[in-house]
Amino acid sequence: MQKIVPHLWYDKEAKEAANFYVSLFEDSKIVSVNVLENTPSGDAEFVTFQLAGQEFKAISAGPYFQFNPSISLMVACESEDEVTVKWNALIEGGTELMPLGEYPFNQRYGWVQDRYGLSWQLMLIENHQSAQKITPNLLFSGESCGKTEEALKFYTNLFADSAIELISKYSPGEAKAPNAKINYAAFKLEGMNFSAMDNGMDVDYNFNEAFSFIINCKDQDEIDTFWDQLSAVPEAEQCGWVKDKFGVSWQIVPDYMDAFMRTGSKEEIQKVQQQLFKMKKIEIATLEKARLKG
Repeated sequence: MQKIVPHLWYDKEAKEAANFYVSLFEDSKIVSVNVLENTPSGDAEFVTFQLAGQEFKAISAGPYFQFNPSISLMVACESEDEVTVKWNALIEGGTELMPLGEYPFNQRYGWVQDRYGLSWQLMLIENHQSAQKITPNLLFSGESCGKTEEALKFYTNLFADSAIELISKYSPGEAKAPNAKINYAAFKLEGMNFSAMDNGMDVDYNFNEAFSFIINCKDQDEIDTFWDQLSAVPEAEQCGWVKDKFGVSWQIVPDYMDAFMRTGSKEEIQKVQQQLFKMKKIEIATLEKARLKG
């Protein structure tokens, strides 16, 4: 099971967007589509899908959060043709953030916000040996600008099988944002590749719940540990959701929850959901008691 899973929040387009993304990548598929009934957002369509063998989740749960470039998906492309094909698909109905072209840091690169608002960075990887096709990228802006290195140390100390692999800093005068320090960093959490940077432009893209990360926890002790370390904004706590001190949103959940929502009876699911919606931090024993209640 993938320990950390990117989660995308849409108004009504989760299934449509997931199908679109699946069409762009090999080794990709829709795994499941479920309707979560009577959530705080009403009935919500929940989609689990794979892109290039990596797990993602998406939900249609109302127009409460909007994507922005604070978290994007970096795609390692094996040829210039692949970059161009994916760019053409993603730019249709979307917005160009950095034009497709040659840059000092990459021979063929472009940054685009697709028709649903999700941001993608496409780049040519010449050695064709990228072990992970899609890498989440964190752009530290506004109040969090300048905190990339602090965040990486915090995350890699918290998660297992983690390390900071590369840190590159802005040259003097290179960044317009006065607090920007890191122009690119690569790191791993639970064996999964991430990248991060301080926003060199003086633009305020704040992290929000539109793009969050699910942490699949094996037991209550693990839920408690991640909750204690990551929850820094009490008003953001709800149904396993927390927001950390840098503004990034996380969902701290039992690792069996996804399978249960697919295979549990309708009555069991409703009982568990009713209890879950009352919670901030998830308590496994309480959910199990609700499931078994006659």
